[in-house]
Amino acid sequence: MFELRCTVRKCAHTLVQSENGLTCAAGHHFDQAKEGYWNITQPQDKKSLNPGDNPNAVLARHRWLERGHAAGLIESLQPWIPGAHPQMRILDLGCGDGTFGPSLFPHHPTGFCGIDLSRPAIKLAARRWPEATWVLANADRGLPAMDASVDCVMSLFGRRPAAEISRVLSPSGCCVVAVPGEDDLIELREQVQKEGKRRSRVEAIIEQMKDNGLKCIEQKQWRTEIEVAPEEIADALAMTYRAVRRSEQSRIASIDATKVTLAADLMQFRKGSD
Repeated sequence: MFELRCTVRKCAHTLVQSENGLTCAAGHHFDQAKEGYWNITQPQDKKSLNPGDNPNAVLARHRWLERGHAAGLIESLQPWIPGAHPQMRILDLGCGDGTFGPSLFPHHPTGFCGIDLSRPAIKLAARRWPEATWVLANADRGLPAMDASVDCVMSLFGRRPAAEISRVLSPSGCCVVAVPGEDDLIELREQVQKEGKRRSRVEAIIEQMKDNGLKCIEQKQWRTEIEVAPEEIADALAMTYRAVRRSEQSRIASIDATKVTLAADLMQFRKGSD
């Protein structure tokens, strides 16, 4: 199991697994959910009773990924995956339904940990790859890993707490980031929202990471075009960060099968400076 750190405020002891759950030296205890994940969220970490992506968004993204639309993206990320070793540790921030973990690290379930704040998402992830460690937690509040203990941090369309990433990353470790490209789903955005704003996040992310001791050593873009059916269009819009307003629902329903662009900006970071 991936070694976790206690999330109770002002406590950073290692959590040790026993038959009764996870316990730290200060006596804090966490039980394992019946689905196999660990809920180590603290009350102050939640802004609502059901934080994170809602069930509709989670299931829409799950259906989208099950159709294989991210296969090319996974292939583009493969060269950045560090060489394997027995004690390798991987942290996936905003892991969602857990698709990327077993695709990129199939031989390292015991060293893999996925974190998400959405209970529906983490349940799907735990069912998909039960040998890995799955955690319900708020990555923005702090990462449940020990200092300099992680070989690879992944943020694939998820959270990017730069200071915490720098803290947990080992001296030789890497951080892999993926964010939607400026023309991702541009055709749908133009039809549904009547505008197609193009905004790149790359420069801001590189600057933020640099301020926390993480240097971008390589960047590239993954881009493809696919044909999507009407039901896939609804999923594509429901799963993204772009909330669909009620007034836009009729426009979605009127779109027939069409070609859409999928694009992501990919960045690899390591500890260091210019």
